[in-house]
Amino acid sequence: MTLTADARFVTRPVPRFAAGALALGVHGLFALLLVFGVSWQTEPPAPVMVDLWEALPAVQPPRPVPPPPPPEPEPPEPEAVKPPAPKPVVEEPQPKAPDIALEKKKAEAERLKATQEAEEKKQAEAARAEEAKKAREKQLAEQKKRELLRQMAEEDQMRVEEEARFARQAEAQSAAASKRQSEVASVVGQYRDMISAKVRGNTRLPANLTGNPEVRCLVMLLPTGEVKSVRVTKSSGNVAYDEAVVRAIEKSSPLPLPDDRDARAAFVPELSFVHRPK
Repeated sequence: MTLTADARFVTRPVPRFAAGALALGVHGLFALLLVFGVSWQTEPPAPVMVDLWEALPAVQPPRPVPPPPPPEPEPPEPEAVKPPAPKPVVEEPQPKAPDIALEKKKAEAERLKATQEAEEKKQAEAARAEEAKKAREKQLAEQKKRELLRQMAEEDQMRVEEEARFARQAEAQSAAASKRQSEVASVVGQYRDMISAKVRGNTRLPANLTGNPEVRCLVMLLPTGEVKSVRVTKSSGNVAYDEAVVRAIEKSSPLPLPDDRDARAAFVPELSFVHRPK
């Protein structure tokens, strides 16, 4: 291509990779300066010393901790790059080893004291609970004893009253029986007299009878008073008199008998009859 004097001036564009390389180099230099400045200002940590004691020394008031030294002046930084100033490191005062051991010993003693107090409190509560339990058991035992004594007293009273009632009943029954026996005996005596009078009225005594001989006969009777049989159980010694009495008993049939059942039992089914002429 040929240029003439009349042609316009045309500028050729500069390649862009040169500008990128220049910017990259500037940034790398800035990074190197920043790393160098930070590592140059960093100080190594101060060593910590610990003392070991076999026994605790006397407790002394803590010494005042001197203030930390002021930070050293920073060196001038390059004008091109100024890294940020690091924060000052303030070291906390480290407690002394004896103080730490003393605090641990105090804490252990307080813990043991609290444990002992809790154990003593627990034992005291258990003792009080045991005493309360024994008191309740004793109270229940006394209450049961009083209840048993009361029941025994009531049973004794009931037994005495029952025995007295039985005694009264027995006495009443005995009195009633005696009264009944007297009544029956009286009725039996009356009817024996009536039977003797009836038989005596039918007896024909023999002419040769002397004295007042006694003859005993066993008379079998029916419930109606009729005579079933007569048998001499003890003779008077006078046969004629004995036969006369037997005939008189048979002739007197039916014999008078009481209506009372107990009194009738003295005549039925057999009657022991004794007869004398006079």
